[in-house]
Amino acid sequence: MAEELKIKKGSTKEELYLSLYPQLASLIRDEEDLVANMANISSALKETFNFFWVGFYRVIRERLVLGPFQGPIACTSIAFGKGVCGKAWKEEKTIIVPDVDQFPGHIACSSLTRSEIVVPIKKDGDVIAILDIDSEKLNSFDEIDAVNLEKITLLL
Repeated sequence: MAEELKIKKGSTKEELYLSLYPQLASLIRDEEDLVANMANISSALKETFNFFWVGFYRVIRERLVLGPFQGPIACTSIAFGKGVCGKAWKEEKTIIVPDVDQFPGHIACSSLTRSEIVVPIKKDGDVIAILDIDSEKLNSFDEIDAVNLEKITLLL
């Protein structure tokens, strides 16, 4: 089934999230495959916000392993507690990094990334994956992103 996002240009960030959420809910409602749903969510977020990189890492045998994403090539595997993604997994909470150069232990998959947000995804109380979004600009992410991305990941 072909799908098309309806993105209203000139909208605020909050308006874009409010418009995107029901479209994503409808898009993935009838699909049970987690990877397929991650693929469509990463694509929709990239298309809507023009982020530098949007993707998922799945927890596989005590590592975060690259899953569906949109953007340039990425790190394939991340250890528990390492970098922003590993820390979000370990602490089981969303992490916003205004300047990745100021984050101790940041893993630079791309030298173009300047800021980042990482949202853990839980099932039955355990982190099963994380959503990672990178920007080429400093201070790209805030509480509006955190709240709305957490809501989006609940769809999974």
